[in-house]
Amino acid sequence: MRNLFILFLIIFSITSLHAAKPVDLVKYVNTLQGTNSHFELTRGNTYPTTALPFGMHTWTPQTGVNGDGWKYQFFKDSIRGFQQAHQCSSWSNDYCVFSLMPVTGKLVLDQFERAARFNHDHEIAKPNYYKVKLDNQITTEISPTERGAHLRFTFPKKQASYIVLDGYTGFSQVKILPKENRIVGYVRNGRGLTDNLKSYFVIQFDRPITDYGVWENREKKQWKGELEKEGRGAGAWVRFDDGVNVQAKVASSYISPEQAERNLATELGLFKSLEDTKAAAWEIWNRHLHRIFVEGGTEEEMATFYSCYFRASLFSRKFYEPDENGNPYYFSPYDGKIHPGYLYTDTGFWDTFRAQFPLNALLHPTMHGRYVAGLLDSYDQCGWLPSWSFPGEAGSMIGNHAISLLADAWAKGLQTFDPQRALDAYYHEATNKGPWGPANGRDGWKEYYTLGYVPYPKYREATAKTLEYAYDDFCGYQLAKMTGNDFYTRVFSRQMYNYRNLFDPSVGFMRGRDEQGAWKADFNAYEWGGPYTEGNAWHYLWSVFHDPQGLIDLLGGNEKFVAKMDSVFTVPNTVLVGTYGRKIHEMTEMEMADMGQYAHGNQPIQHMIYLYNYAGAPWKAQRWARTVMDKLYDATENGYPGDEDQGQTSSWYVLSALGFYSVCPGTDEYVIGSPVFQKATVTLEDGKQFVIEAKNNNKENVYIQSAELNGEKHSRHFIRYREIVNGGYIKFQMGNQPNKSRGTQATDLPFSLSND
Repeated sequence: MRNLFILFLIIFSITSLHAAKPVDLVKYVNTLQGTNSHFELTRGNTYPTTALPFGMHTWTPQTGVNGDGWKYQFFKDSIRGFQQAHQCSSWSNDYCVFSLMPVTGKLVLDQFERAARFNHDHEIAKPNYYKVKLDNQITTEISPTERGAHLRFTFPKKQASYIVLDGYTGFSQVKILPKENRIVGYVRNGRGLTDNLKSYFVIQFDRPITDYGVWENREKKQWKGELEKEGRGAGAWVRFDDGVNVQAKVASSYISPEQAERNLATELGLFKSLEDTKAAAWEIWNRHLHRIFVEGGTEEEMATFYSCYFRASLFSRKFYEPDENGNPYYFSPYDGKIHPGYLYTDTGFWDTFRAQFPLNALLHPTMHGRYVAGLLDSYDQCGWLPSWSFPGEAGSMIGNHAISLLADAWAKGLQTFDPQRALDAYYHEATNKGPWGPANGRDGWKEYYTLGYVPYPKYREATAKTLEYAYDDFCGYQLAKMTGNDFYTRVFSRQMYNYRNLFDPSVGFMRGRDEQGAWKADFNAYEWGGPYTEGNAWHYLWSVFHDPQGLIDLLGGNEKFVAKMDSVFTVPNTVLVGTYGRKIHEMTEMEMADMGQYAHGNQPIQHMIYLYNYAGAPWKAQRWARTVMDKLYDATENGYPGDEDQGQTSSWYVLSALGFYSVCPGTDEYVIGSPVFQKATVTLEDGKQFVIEAKNNNKENVYIQSAELNGEKHSRHFIRYREIVNGGYIKFQMGNQPNKSRGTQATDLPFSLSND
């Protein structure tokens, strides 16, 4: 079946040359967006990912040393390899990596000695095709499949032609099969993974191997003429006739060597040249990008939108593979066994519950339904719900946001799992502390239930944890209420207002509190860390996703709430490093943004702009959403205001550019902002279309004057999931002055628990 699908793509790409060619949206994507990052300042922490949408493996050039989380940095001037990669964060590093590097002249194996200089003027970085001409005149090209890649190395004429395989940082095994012109083996590297997680690879060359050997990269030893090597950092090298171009088809599997062979045959078997693979990958990407067709923006806005949409389409990553009958199965990184079904990985829910999954729920409901069902399979295999998987469970960051995904899916009609099973799993999560990290189970869960908050300093980041636990308990309450589970409705309803217990009216912020109820002394709203996670009191005041009306009441009503929001942008961008003891990159990024205490480069405050809609000032949400998109995003190597974070920051832009955002996953609402384009056509999974028109839209006309939904007046400051996926249109009239009389009724306000 898969062979037929690939054959169809080839035939389609050929026949389409004789028909009307579809608009090329791939040309707008720059996979170098956000790559000019380093430890002290993040412009995305991305790498030039060459992959298919949600592909199991990705490929990238490597400018960093083996094991460095910053695998590609735009300001570097040399490449030491071309990697099979999976990294979703520089901070979590990568796993199951190996690299190939072409070498000419003298054979050199060491990563530092073989590194070759390059210039970005000789580099092409697109989703379906990466190309670079190194200063030594070797050209490398890569085009992707879901579980592999097609590479071509073109060597300078009459010069020696070597390819070096580097086994990276962990245990690896290589075996050269010179008569078959291939290398097979596996790699096992990465943090916190089961010992039996391996990536079995097969590399098929199209040229005869004329010489070969094995080596290991720690002590830099090699054994010329040897066929096999196993151990830490084991690798191989092969030589071909001088001055040739060599194609390498590569595929990998987490299941077995046999499955790696199957992946190679089904995904690359029909492609004779790299041009075939490149054309098929272009077709897949162009169709994918056409799911959101935008019109009426500048070329720069088009490039920013489609570059962000590309990045949002990489996560979560497929971890399953098709068996001989095309049925999905996978190696579980939790129990080390093979299971039937679907598994996805490489995401941290603390980041991605906010926008990345709500975007997927709109565009890819079948995949998203499989994803949330797979969460409960992971719970059975691991004993805990995932929170930060890459691909084993790390428990990083804070909160128990798997329940957000589950409740959100159910609210939107993606009811692919047993809700009783989900609620039982969440109850276990919320009443225990797991063995890994703060987000595996709950830090301070007993005190959270008895005191109504997590005490500080007994628990670090306690205020942030309390706020996110309260939201998660709301999601548990929502799922229980929607599915008629009275027991869990009562259980979780008791805690979902716990955010109130940390609001100190004397300072107007959420504040750390100890076990005796005393507020943390020497409060300073500009101080980072302590009771907060990667932020300060200015950022965490707004972390009441499920009850903005309750927060408005705490702050003294709409007028004071709006004034407090306004002040976020007008107070100094002062940074007090607090318990961090030094500047972390999020602080530098907030200073760089120069928008007061608005720290869009990190997740806690990304929804805040949209809270104006809840307090009678929607025009301010419209203005600030457009300001942030225009000022803090572009399609260049400096394109993000902070960590891109597994599609979250990109998804914020994609949703916001369409004109709405998911403030409270767990409900079916998307809160309205201000669309960037004059027209956007969203093609849903079933072929229906939802059209967003913004008449008179431009950089000055950012304010909504009026709106119609399917021909009827629309004064609400939100739109429901079903109103989008059922197809239809929404029309906005835009202007350069706010319409302060629109949407003034209580029924126009988005969901708040206090109003429910």
